[in-house]
Amino acid sequence: MERQPDQLLEVSDEIATALAERRPVVALESSLITTDPSSETASLIEKAVRGAGAVPATIGIAGGKLVVGLTDSLIERFASTKGIPKISARDIGGALAGGGLGATTVAGTIVIAERAGIQVFTTAGIGGVHRRGEDTLDISPDLLQFRKTKMTVVSGGAKSILDHRLTAEYLETAGVPVYGYRTDKLAAFVVREADVPVTRMDDLHTAARAAEAHWQVNGPGTVLLTSPIDEQDAVDEAIVEAAIAEALAQCDQEGIVGNAVSPYLMKALARASGGMLPKAGRSLLLSTARVAGEFSAALSAIQAER
Repeated sequence: MERQPDQLLEVSDEIATALAERRPVVALESSLITTDPSSETASLIEKAVRGAGAVPATIGIAGGKLVVGLTDSLIERFASTKGIPKISARDIGGALAGGGLGATTVAGTIVIAERAGIQVFTTAGIGGVHRRGEDTLDISPDLLQFRKTKMTVVSGGAKSILDHRLTAEYLETAGVPVYGYRTDKLAAFVVREADVPVTRMDDLHTAARAAEAHWQVNGPGTVLLTSPIDEQDAVDEAIVEAAIAEALAQCDQEGIVGNAVSPYLMKALARASGGMLPKAGRSLLLSTARVAGEFSAALSAIQAER
């Protein structure tokens, strides 16, 4: 049956053609563009996906539409316009009604990607359960969305300021399979790995078969494929943990709570890393983009066999 037009979606011709031909496509978030005034990183990520044999689909909201495949001019607008709101899954309705620009986060992007028929998304780091989450119940909407959205999310694991063990426990409870690409430990963002076991996948063809089998048996839901940062670009775990412990103590002293905690921790981590954090972040974005492109190609090949 021919797919009916979706009035909310605006899909670029290149991406629409690739999807119709069942070629590999990888979704990318637009929220990172708003923190990069030159938009250079977004361009490099798209090139990494193309180099791996897939079509990049940077996603955002503009003019009351869910835009799948931002043009170069629209990417420049996202990079140069101040105050663009970040859009998670729950914010999509308001952003569409407002008619302005909206930069999608992990949860917001995968909702739109699934609607467009894309099955692979990549980012450097996902959200998770925050440190002290057992007391605050501060849990990223990314994890909640993984329970509902059919997607393979390729990432470098949960961000370093989060509690990796609690995040893994939540994912297990939610029934989200977590695979480690060529590792049996959970990738830990700018730190290479956390001491949390995951199911090892030594090749992407096997990982793609596992994702496809998961969907066939369990129905819609996200598969998480984690790929550690390159060892030479990783930040030392001891530096990260010391910086976060000190920052959390400072938060207690100054009464910093709620949404203000995460940016405070990230700033503390940036200072403690001695300038290594931007380089590590870019390295991880590019490496996960390459892995996602290769995984998407493997998944397309498997689905073409049916």
